Amino acid sequence: MVRKKEEIPYESKPAPFHGLGEITVRSLLNGEEDMYGKGRIFAHTTVNQGAGIGYHIHENESETYYILSGVGKFNDNGVIRTVTAGNVTFTGAGEGHAIENAGDVPLEMIALILYQ
Repeated sequence: MVRKKEEIPYESKPAPFHGLGEITVRSLLNGEEDMYGKGRIFAHTTVNQGAGIGYHIHENESETYYILSGVGKFNDNGVIRTVTAGNVTFTGAGEGHAIENAGDVPLEMIALILYQ
């Protein structure tokens, strides 16, 4: 299977978890069905300038971000770290995180949520 960019569904929406601004989510795989029940999100996510995904805790799942471009401030269980292209973040089950765009261009990343 090959999905061309124009065939991949996307939506622009308010940043989740009481975050600021707007994000765009391009669903690379379509949820649990495409992920054989092992996860629920595999997406190219864009966090616009001045925007950020609010702090939230993952229960019975993990979330990984692979930063493609831009600069972000990543809240890793209360510890703030700068992330840039090529960095990987991991938030395990029972842990929390948030991310905000800290640069002057969109922050682009791949987001992956897998079940525990």
